Amino acid sequence: MKFTSLTDEARIALGGLVDYAQDVVNPTIRLGVTGLSRAGKTVFITAFVHNLLHGGKLPMFVPFASGRVKRVYLQPQPDDEIPRFAYERHLDALTAGAERHWPESTSQISQLRLTVEYEPEGLISRTISSGTLNIDIVDYPGEWLLDLALLDMDYTEWSRRTLAAARTAPRDKISGEWLTHLASVDPQSPAVEPVAQRAAELFTNYLRACRDDAFAQSTLPPGRFLMPGDLENSPLLTFSPLELKDSERGASGSLFQMMERRYNSYVSKVVKPFYLDHFSRLDRQIVLVDLLSALNAGPQAVDDIRNALSDILSSFRPGQTSWLNAILGKKIDRILFAATKADQLHHTSHDRLEAILKQVVSDALQRTEHSGARHEVVALASIRATREHVLKQNGEELPSIAGIPKEGEKIGKKTYNGKEEIALFPGDLPDNPRDALRSEGDPVETVFLRFRPPELKDPAAIDSGSFPHIRLDKALNFLLGDRIA
Repeated sequence: MKFTSLTDEARIALGGLVDYAQDVVNPTIRLGVTGLSRAGKTVFITAFVHNLLHGGKLPMFVPFASGRVKRVYLQPQPDDEIPRFAYERHLDALTAGAERHWPESTSQISQLRLTVEYEPEGLISRTISSGTLNIDIVDYPGEWLLDLALLDMDYTEWSRRTLAAARTAPRDKISGEWLTHLASVDPQSPAVEPVAQRAAELFTNYLRACRDDAFAQSTLPPGRFLMPGDLENSPLLTFSPLELKDSERGASGSLFQMMERRYNSYVSKVVKPFYLDHFSRLDRQIVLVDLLSALNAGPQAVDDIRNALSDILSSFRPGQTSWLNAILGKKIDRILFAATKADQLHHTSHDRLEAILKQVVSDALQRTEHSGARHEVVALASIRATREHVLKQNGEELPSIAGIPKEGEKIGKKTYNGKEEIALFPGDLPDNPRDALRSEGDPVETVFLRFRPPELKDPAAIDSGSFPHIRLDKALNFLLGDRIA
């Protein structure tokens, strides 16, 4: 990330120094949790916190498995200017009996502090360590993370890239109305507010359509167009890409110049503050990816995830964390990429799902200058909504799953009511991850449904932390295991 302003660099350094000073007295790790659209960020954090608070079944989380964790509890919100993550409300949604449902998606930044008291490993560690670690979980929309690429892009370059993508399959199927409108607009004409508003409205509609399951596109900046919050209808969100001829510049007072000014304001007043005040302070990061929806939509959607991960990786300041980084600005030293909703597959395909994401991440790394930070890939289900099942068809046993599809989910002409349990053979992912990513040949034959949260019939289970999961403990061990040692 490039900044020329001394003020920006000083702001990063000051934040790093403050965090370092506090960390000396109260050891703290700031864990960023984000993900691409509908990847399950809120569910991940709720399951994460609940399992730690209530002693969940986490055999691969070494501090728990070894019995060194003595106590885990929530602390008051540490940063007054950041909303608290609504853990209790999300837990209520998941455990509301017949009315249970998945909690609301992330729409703004939020935070939660969890404190772990533990027995340090080794005599020396027990002598010098307090055996206490604060975990500040910072939740923010993946769209905000993808916005960081705009810091290195001027309006002309952003317009060129955005328009090129809109004219390329599969986006060309949904960009027609917006592009037709732009063709009728002269960028050099005098700036008129209704023209700008109409262009921004059609551009926003196009971005929303890109997220539809049929297309499952991921690279959709500016992110606040999809999650405007209190910026809705403000000039900061009233702009659109425009195209000039080669070497042509926007005339004074023109529509192009107004759009350019608003884009620059968006970057300086929305994107940059997020980077300086929040993202640059993170120690570790998990990026959740709904790879199954992309596989359902086809290779072009998977390729868009690859592009999104390339942009994400270019935004990190990777490297080993040390006291010197507190002066120069923090560096994220571990990044976990997680393919979510693994419970929509039989366990025989979990390793294959992980291998596909590993290949996508590897491809993204090759496009990006990235070194220093350790990264890992895992396929997980933060809360498992299905169970294993065997379907018998024509004398053949098919490895299947069973669960209650969400109301409105469909297979063919069948629409589910959200009450009946079904058994489903979702198909098998290929052994070779490249076979799932290729654009030619036969598509991967899979069927993925969204299922309702599991009903915890034993009331004591809610307090025992026994939300069923897949590899949540493996994720926690990578992100936190070494810090609770």
